[in-house]
Amino acid sequence: MTDKPLAGKTILMSGGSRGIGLAIALRAAGDGANIALLAKTDSPHPKLEGTVHSAAEQIRAAGGNALPIVGDVRNDDDITEAVLKTQGEFGGIDIVVNNASVIDLSRSLELTAKKYDLMQDVNVRGTFMLSQAAVPMLRDAENPHILSLSPPLNLDPKWLGAHTGYTLAKYGMTMVTLGFAAEFSKDGIAANTLWPRTTIATAAVQNLLGGDLVMAASRTPQIYADAAYQVLIRPAGECTGQTLIVEDVLTDAGITDFAPYAAVPGTPDARLFPDIFL
Repeated sequence: MTDKPLAGKTILMSGGSRGIGLAIALRAAGDGANIALLAKTDSPHPKLEGTVHSAAEQIRAAGGNALPIVGDVRNDDDITEAVLKTQGEFGGIDIVVNNASVIDLSRSLELTAKKYDLMQDVNVRGTFMLSQAAVPMLRDAENPHILSLSPPLNLDPKWLGAHTGYTLAKYGMTMVTLGFAAEFSKDGIAANTLWPRTTIATAAVQNLLGGDLVMAASRTPQIYADAAYQVLIRPAGECTGQTLIVEDVLTDAGITDFAPYAAVPGTPDARLFPDIFL
C-alpha cells in the first residue's frame, strides 16, 4: 500500500460543509483525493459556520480536488445531477459517504410530523437514494466503499424508547447500508457504518445535546475522520457489512492513544461523555 492510498480516489459525500463530514473530507484530501460535496449550504448560516464553497476551499488547501454541488439529498434530481457531475469532473466514483443527517431528540408526543418526515427523508431515504445512484459507478471502481455515519442496531429498549423518531431514522441509515452490503457484495462493493463511543464536538452537540458542558467532554471530529480513513483504505472484499466503532477501528490500526483527540486538551477518557446507541 502506498503512503497515500486515497490519492486520485473520488469521494461523493452528502453534506460536508462543516463538522465530521468536512473533517473526513480534509483527511482524504491530504492524500490528494477528489471530493464532491452535495450540500444545501450555498450561503452562510447565521448560527453555523461553513458553506459548501468554503469547505471546497479548505479541501483544495489540504491538497485535494473539490467539487462543490449545491443540492438537497432529498431531491432525486439533485442526486442524479451530483452523480453525473462527479463522474464528469473526476471520471467516476470510488467512495460514497452518507454524512447528511438530521437530529431531533424529541420524545414521541412532542415530535412534529414535519420533523419526523425530515429525519426519514434525509437520513434513511437520502442514504438509500445516493447510494443507489452511485452503484453503477462504484461497480467500476477498483476498491469501492459506501460508508454511512450511523450506529449499530442496538435493540435495547433504552435506545428504542429514548427518542423513537430519531432512533428509527439513524437505525434506518444502518439498515440501508447493511442491505447494500449484502445485495452488492457480489459486485465487490463494501458498505459499512461508523459510530463513535463518545460525543464529538460539533454544532449538533453544542446546540442540541448539552452546550458547552458536553462539548468540553467530547472528542474532536478528527478522531472520526481518522477512523473513516482507515475504513476507506481497507480492501473492500475484506471489510463489508459491519457496524464499526471509531475507537475500535483506530485500535485495530495501531492507534491506541486517544488523548490528542480530546476537545479540551488533558481531559481524561473517563470524563468524556458517552455517545448514544451504545
